Amino acid sequence: MAQDKLRVGVVGTGRWAVRSHIPGWQRDPRVEVVALADTDADALAAAGEQFGVARLESDYRKLTDDPDIDVIDVVTGDRSHFEVSWAALEGGKHVLCEKPVHSDFREVIAAADLAESRGLKTKLGFTFRYAPATMYAAELLSQGYIGEPYMLNAYEQNSQWLDPQTPLRQLRDTADPDVIAVSSIEGYGAPVIDIMHWWMDAPLQSVVGTMRNFVPNRMVRETGEMTRVNIDDGDMWIAEFGGGRLASVQSAFVTVGNYPGIEVRIYGSEGAIIVRLVEEFGICQTIKAAKKDAVEFVELEIPQRFFPAGGTSREPWPFLFYSNVLRDFTDEILSGSSVNQGDFRQGALVQQTINAFERAHRTRAWVDFPLEAQA
Repeated sequence: MAQDKLRVGVVGTGRWAVRSHIPGWQRDPRVEVVALADTDADALAAAGEQFGVARLESDYRKLTDDPDIDVIDVVTGDRSHFEVSWAALEGGKHVLCEKPVHSDFREVIAAADLAESRGLKTKLGFTFRYAPATMYAAELLSQGYIGEPYMLNAYEQNSQWLDPQTPLRQLRDTADPDVIAVSSIEGYGAPVIDIMHWWMDAPLQSVVGTMRNFVPNRMVRETGEMTRVNIDDGDMWIAEFGGGRLASVQSAFVTVGNYPGIEVRIYGSEGAIIVRLVEEFGICQTIKAAKKDAVEFVELEIPQRFFPAGGTSREPWPFLFYSNVLRDFTDEILSGSSVNQGDFRQGALVQQTINAFERAHRTRAWVDFPLEAQA
């Protein structure tokens, strides 16, 4: 049965929650943020005061168990994503979760199965899927603008950890410190992998690639000390899709000129499209396109229908793009329809791709996809 308003509880009140999630929810008049939860009392109190939310809880289960809350938004540290999401689904809540839900795609599939079995909607924080430029490009692709897709190049480019003194929280550990741990491709590569699958519109068949640790010693956020941090701060991958289509993915913490940003280029039989989502010269996104009979790329104007009410490309990208994430999720829930893009099922596909990339690096070989087909 369709509702007319959503009551949202946000678990996690750190930087990303106060920069994009909470203000994004409050931008939509169909939503009320009714409660916040965090184990950090100072961060919790500050967020409550900043956004006028009176109910503050130290135990997230007070929110997941509350029958009057419709949606749980999970903005905790990565290691808590799965635990909180699972508890929310068991409590009958729709769930928005930052990526990754879990570092093992099989656990994400289990969460997707649980949500679907209970008629609940889910959504991953694939922020760049919801950029107006990305959505406009997807519409052009669906209209046949580039003809048959041939090749895609996707870049998740980030310079904020080029300086080893910049505090970094290691995302995933390995048992052996000499074995490179997954970080960039999982924490920052996921959005372009999501777009790659969406735009290529064909089954992924195999992958190969490699990871590098370019800056071995870094400041660790939790200790404030310089430490050996053996993570993939630079990656390159090749992916083969059905129909002979090819894609490449680059993810990095050390690419100058982006803080952070993505660029996706797709080329086809009739034309090509480039979407660049980087804050430059006062704007946060551009889309350029070319046709085979006019090979020069020209910038396109993004129709206003792809923006939230009053939105412009001069807004900070975390607020603009995330407002669209939350508007879309609100539309999906309140409509009562079966539509649910960027959900945990899509998250499982993206995580399985990351797991395949990692396996390709560790085995130094092409890895067939899907992974379930492998012994």
